Amino acid sequence: MEYELSVIEQMGYAPYFLIVQDFVNFARSRGILTTVRGSAAGSLVLYACGVTDVDPIAYRLPFDRFLNPQRHTLPDIDVDFMDTRRDEVIRYVMDKYGHDRVAQIITFGTMKARQAVRDVGRVLGMSYGEVDRIAKRIPPTATLEQALESDPELRRQAEEDERVRRLLELARKLEGVARNASTHAAGVIISRDPLTDHVPLTRGKDDVVMTQYDMDSVAAIGLVKFDFLGLTNLTILDSALKIVERKRGRRIDLHQIPLDDARTYELLGRGETVGVFQLESAGMRRYLQELRPTSIQDIMAMVALYRPGPMANIPAYIRRKHGLEPVTYLHPVLEPVLRETYGVMVYQEDIMTVAQAMAGYTLAEADVLCHAIRKKVLDKLLSQREKFERGATERGIPKEVVDRVFEQFEPFARYGFNRAHAACYGLVAYYTAYLKANYPAEYMTAVLCADSGNLERIALDVEECRRMGIAVLPPDVNESEPEFTVVDDRTIRFGLGTIKNVGTSATQEIVRARQQGGPFRSLADFCARTDGRVVTRKVVESLIKAGALDSLGDRAALLAGLDDALEYGARRQRRQVSPQTGLFADAAELDAPPELPRVPPLDPREMLRMEREMLGLYVSDHPVRAWEAVLRHHVRQRVADLRELEDRTPVSVGGVLTHVRPMTSRKDSSRFAVVHLEDLSGAVEVVVWPKAYERFGDALYVDAVVLVRGRLDASEARPRVVADEVVPVETLGPGGGEVGPSRNGLRPLHVRVASSEELFQLADFLQGRSGPREAYAHVVTLRGESVHRLRRGVPANKEFVRELEMLLGEGAVWEE
Repeated sequence: MEYELSVIEQMGYAPYFLIVQDFVNFARSRGILTTVRGSAAGSLVLYACGVTDVDPIAYRLPFDRFLNPQRHTLPDIDVDFMDTRRDEVIRYVMDKYGHDRVAQIITFGTMKARQAVRDVGRVLGMSYGEVDRIAKRIPPTATLEQALESDPELRRQAEEDERVRRLLELARKLEGVARNASTHAAGVIISRDPLTDHVPLTRGKDDVVMTQYDMDSVAAIGLVKFDFLGLTNLTILDSALKIVERKRGRRIDLHQIPLDDARTYELLGRGETVGVFQLESAGMRRYLQELRPTSIQDIMAMVALYRPGPMANIPAYIRRKHGLEPVTYLHPVLEPVLRETYGVMVYQEDIMTVAQAMAGYTLAEADVLCHAIRKKVLDKLLSQREKFERGATERGIPKEVVDRVFEQFEPFARYGFNRAHAACYGLVAYYTAYLKANYPAEYMTAVLCADSGNLERIALDVEECRRMGIAVLPPDVNESEPEFTVVDDRTIRFGLGTIKNVGTSATQEIVRARQQGGPFRSLADFCARTDGRVVTRKVVESLIKAGALDSLGDRAALLAGLDDALEYGARRQRRQVSPQTGLFADAAELDAPPELPRVPPLDPREMLRMEREMLGLYVSDHPVRAWEAVLRHHVRQRVADLRELEDRTPVSVGGVLTHVRPMTSRKDSSRFAVVHLEDLSGAVEVVVWPKAYERFGDALYVDAVVLVRGRLDASEARPRVVADEVVPVETLGPGGGEVGPSRNGLRPLHVRVASSEELFQLADFLQGRSGPREAYAHVVTLRGESVHRLRRGVPANKEFVRELEMLLGEGAVWEE
């Protein structure tokens, strides 16, 4: 403690520490969860001040990795707050230290190589397809120089084609140029003087005041940056704790959670970590199943190792933990410092302790070594290597051992987590796993609330709930709150606020009416008790389609009786405002609520389509679920796992087609299609190019459940699948084989309609006509052509086809 205080005083950073302590204390006094990330957790002073909850002595976290007199850099205390309440802390700082002395930092988005090529190509008037092919040859993170160096084909095109050469030359001039300005994700400047004395200011999005200098320039003129970061998982933890307290009457203190909970480690060992901080990727889940962690140190190690470079050491760490491989050390002096991690270097600090043990470095000197490797400063790197070799040789360590150890340093210095960061994030990961293992419904409700608005995440969360045995039900006006709600230990309800067209005012009005008058008894009662100016016809119709009024009647009957119920509700509300009835009005008739009409129920597929339209995904059921047993033998990947695969990886995914867009190539008028495929974990775009479309175009229609075999295109931010085959699920054998192309041997019938009038004519013509033959309607609009399988089959005789041709015209009906 005395050493740390002397360093802080010597470097003049005491005010910085006190300001951080001040706004962290404010956050905690307001119930805002916080944690510290990075090397700052190695400070005993910050632990004593209450800034960090991680004991640096218990976790062996070196202070010198954070603050070192021999490395003259500003302190960097990165503080995470709940992402929903981070702005409260920034407002507090502005109010306390002065709005003229506090500002956020600007950041400039620069033109990357791909974007530069696309922009220049557009200006040069080159076709989209030609420019797109060139841009996709450039790896997403590469410069043009690197792309030309690594791709012989791109280099050949630049040499042989004058237009490509000019395109790349102009793009190279734009590469790295500032393209847009935005607010830095975390950086906030707090100044002793008015900021306008030192730096120009500007206003960004939402009127945020920010510096016109970027982060490095601000530091260069002596202004100090404080980092206020938002972490969604802290919001999830806070929400889960409040739900547990509300539902079970149990208040949980995170700092009192036992770190040896058996249920938590069992959950981690099974790899059931969807929704668990830092541990939910497919690769991480696989490694957790192999590791079967038994301590917080194991979690810290996985958080640190699961990164480029250090990841190569994960198999050795796992084998050594379970005694499947002997624990060895490159030299005996390394045993005391690497014993805890089975002789495997895991953290950046391991470089420091190894340098101490092998070459006699002090911790401060070892930090300088680590910094030189991490920043790849060539002159410092060479001098540090000489110093390391000299110190190790003086201690009698063979040169080949010294060289091997130094070569292992680089991937950890560049990509590894420091131990303090792994300890902070490892604890948050453990807390989230603990709540998921011990309070599953409450925790998953908190996860769903945090992921609202992200349909891909919601689909993944809902599927995880289903795997856990927790039912996620459609919204219900008699049970749902605005957000996702826990009904009981095994049931979660969608929130009313998740329904399309149902805004905040409408959800608040529905909850108010329910709290005041009890559960709604009928559709008429619902319309009478909710304010029709807020809960409009469109809102009620959306509620019905989403299933939120299923407790009040059948959906088809609710839709059919909606107008009468709304009229009844409006009359009741008018009478409450003005109780006098008209001269000839029959009061008894006015008070009698209308009953729902008797109508045929909706087709189950139509109900699912309505749910998806209103909620963004299938909830009460999923078209894929009926085919899970068949698809299991053919599918290699879930949609949610595609993001982790490399470009051009062979894939085999199965799901329902929710959107089909046939298109025509401008180049040669060939037909292809872009479709959206959705499985239980998410959705992905699938491109069916002309060769595949020619063979499998018949299988492409909305609501079709198919297996797609092809390869992954990960060249863009969002991966997509390029299809080689599209196989209808009905033709797949249960054991992995395939059956014939048609269940009854009849070739499907196709009909093209080009106007709403023709669509109505087709519907009238098909009324009462059904048969064994599958039929598809190709609907042509200004946006293109979409293909839909008709709900019922059609007659298979020639007379039917002839009559249909007479109705729609020659060429509008064909067989395939």
